[in-house]
Amino acid sequence: MANFDFDQAEGLRRMLAGPKPRIVTFLSASPADDKAAMLVNLGASLARAGNDVLLMDACASAHGVASRLGVDSGASLLNVARQECALDQVIHQVPQGFAVASMTRGQPRSGPDETRRLAKAFDVLVKQTGIVIVDGEFDAHGFPLPVMDSSEIVVQVGKSAASITAAYSMIKRLNQELGRRPFGILVTGASEAEAKVVYDNMAQAASRYLAVNLISMGSVPADEYLQRAARLGRAVVDAFPLAGASVAFRQLAGRFAMAASPAWR
Repeated sequence: MANFDFDQAEGLRRMLAGPKPRIVTFLSASPADDKAAMLVNLGASLARAGNDVLLMDACASAHGVASRLGVDSGASLLNVARQECALDQVIHQVPQGFAVASMTRGQPRSGPDETRRLAKAFDVLVKQTGIVIVDGEFDAHGFPLPVMDSSEIVVQVGKSAASITAAYSMIKRLNQELGRRPFGILVTGASEAEAKVVYDNMAQAASRYLAVNLISMGSVPADEYLQRAARLGRAVVDAFPLAGASVAFRQLAGRFAMAASPAWR
């Protein structure tokens, strides 16, 4: 790809160098456990780099990041919107160094007025945080809050044909619903060379058939230390800092930090 480094730098600058607070919504074409593990380790890596990080579980299912971290009981942001509890009652600090909150815990909203109140509560929350990472789903009704439509969106994909097909279908639907805009691609469970092939093929198809620009966010290799760290209840960057996955997550966190620095604006 011609001018690959320049194109990626410019794409990342446009995609990630927006004003704080920053909201990054992650969607996934990988299993729920793989997505949750990626979010936990990314959040920990960003926190270790000095960022104030909140992971928001916006999944309607019971398989979001809050469930993985064992903080899915109790109140959600929807309870704050209903004036049933205070905002600080839904924010949980976890040992990995960041905060976690649930948006609705799968509770149905009663209508547009309640959605607006939920949006206001979310706006107050994100203004208190440097980086908000949303564990998101794009269902038949779209995102749960309109602000997520304009957030930075990153799609996690594996190296299997099924995952690649699912990720491309997701991007096609996002493009149809939200309009033409860039989307980030994070390849997990793949070597750097494998990830480049996955990204290049997806980027070429998206450009040719959808006129959509995809931005490479990098890759995270398959690594047994990810599972070992999870069994210890720790992030891999903390438990096994020299592991290949730890190196990859630090590089990914560095991309976020670089995109937010004045030099990239």
